[in-house]
Amino acid sequence: MAGRYRGRQMPWTVFGVVMGHLLISHWIRYMWPSDAVEISGSQMVLTMKLTTFAWNVYDGQQELESLDESQKETRIPKLPSLLEFFGYVFYFPAFLIGPSLTFTEYMALIDETLYKDAAPASPNSSKRVPIGRKRVAYQKLVFGIGCIGAFALYGGKFSYTVTAEDWWMQKPFWYRFLYTQIMGVVQRVRYYGAWSLTEGGCIFTGLGFNGFDKDGSALWDKAANINVWNIEFAPNVKVLLDNWNINTNTWLRNSVYKRLAPPGKKPGALVTMYTFMTSAIWHGIYPGYYLTFFLGGLISSAARQVRTYIRPFFLPALLPPKSKVLPPPTLVKQVYDVLGTVACLAIINYMVAPFMLLELRPCITAWNTLYWYGHVIVIGWLIWGQAGGFRWLGKLVKARAEKAASKEAMRVHMEMEEREKRLASGMMTPGSSGGTLSIPPFDVAMKGMEEAGDALKLGLARGGHPKKT
Repeated sequence: MAGRYRGRQMPWTVFGVVMGHLLISHWIRYMWPSDAVEISGSQMVLTMKLTTFAWNVYDGQQELESLDESQKETRIPKLPSLLEFFGYVFYFPAFLIGPSLTFTEYMALIDETLYKDAAPASPNSSKRVPIGRKRVAYQKLVFGIGCIGAFALYGGKFSYTVTAEDWWMQKPFWYRFLYTQIMGVVQRVRYYGAWSLTEGGCIFTGLGFNGFDKDGSALWDKAANINVWNIEFAPNVKVLLDNWNINTNTWLRNSVYKRLAPPGKKPGALVTMYTFMTSAIWHGIYPGYYLTFFLGGLISSAARQVRTYIRPFFLPALLPPKSKVLPPPTLVKQVYDVLGTVACLAIINYMVAPFMLLELRPCITAWNTLYWYGHVIVIGWLIWGQAGGFRWLGKLVKARAEKAASKEAMRVHMEMEEREKRLASGMMTPGSSGGTLSIPPFDVAMKGMEEAGDALKLGLARGGHPKKT
C-alpha cells in the first residue's frame, strides 16, 4: 500500500487498518481475559513501526522544502527490499515491548553509517562500533533486574487496588495522599525495569549510539525509553511527559500531533486532546485508559497555561519570551521549581490510578477516596483562567516587563548624564571608558519586551489570552 498509493490518504489508511487490527486484539483481551501469552503488547509496537514507516514513505514523496528537520532525517525516498523491511519490523531486541525505531535508524545500524563519525575500535579492525557498548548494556541489565526485583517485593503492598479495601478509608486524607505518591513511584518501577532491559538489548546489538560527549566518550542513550531522574524530579509536567515512554511520545508527535495540525499553523488544544485519545485507543479499550488520558490532556493544557502566565514572574522581567538561554536560577526560581516538582508528581500519581485499575468502578472509587483533588486543581485552574484569570495575569506580566524596562531606561539615562557631566568637567576624555560606567545591551532588552507586549496584545485581541511562545 505504501509503495502503490501516493497522497496524504495513504498513511492515514495504513494508520486506520493497523489500529483497527490492534483494536480487535484489545477487544478479545477485554472480553475474554486469559492467562495465556498476551500478544497485544507486541502488536502495539508493530503499530508504531508500520504507521511510522507509512508516514516516512509519504515524506519521501514530498518536496524537501515542505518537511521539517525530523521528517527530512527519517524520509524514505525509495522502498526497501522485503528482507530489509521484515528485518526492521521484527528487529528482535525491541519486538516485544519496544523501543520503536524508524526504518532509517535500523538501516543506519545495519550498514554502520550510524558510526560514521567514529574511528575503528582497534587498528586491526574494520568495525567502527565505539567501545563501551557492552559496559552500558550490562549496566542497563543490572538496573533493570534491580527494578523488577523491587517491584516484586513492594508492588503488591503499594498497589492502587488498596483504594477499594476497607482500611483505606479509615485513614486520614493526608495519609492516603502520601501513600498515593509512594504507590505511583512503586508502580513506575516495573516499567523502568522492563524498558531498561530492552534498551540494554538494543545497545548490545549496536543500536543507541548518540555521538560523543565533550570528553570523547561514546554516548549510548538514543534507544532510551525513559529518563528516570527527569521523571521523578521533573520541574513541570512537560519535562515529565517528554522523558516517559519517549519513543511512544515521539511516535504520537510525528504520526498524529504534527499530522493533524493545519499546514503552517501550530497544533492547538483540540489536536492535543485528539493525540491523547489516540494514545488511549492504542493502549486498549479499558475505561481506565480513557479516564487517564482525557485527564492527561487537561493537565497538559493547564501546565502550558502555568508556564505562560505564572513562570514569567520567576524569571527576569526583560528576558525575551523566546529565549532558550536562561540566566542562573535565583533562590525564588529554585523554590518555584521544587514546588513545581511536588505539584507535578502529586497530579501525575493521581492521574495514573485508572491506568493501573482499568475497570470503571475501581477507577471511580480510587479517585473518590482522594476527593478528586487532581480534577479540582486542574479543571478549577482552567475555568478560572477562561473566566478572565489568564487575561488578568497577562496584564500583570506585561506591566512587570514595562516597569522593568522603565527602570532600565532611567538607569541608562542617568549613566549617560553622568558621563556628559564628566566630559564637560574634563574628568574624562571622549575616548576613555569612564571607570565603572558601562552601557548595557538595552536594545536587546527592549526588543524582548516589545515581543512580549506584541504577543500579549495579539492574544488579547483573539479572545483574551496571550499568544503562546
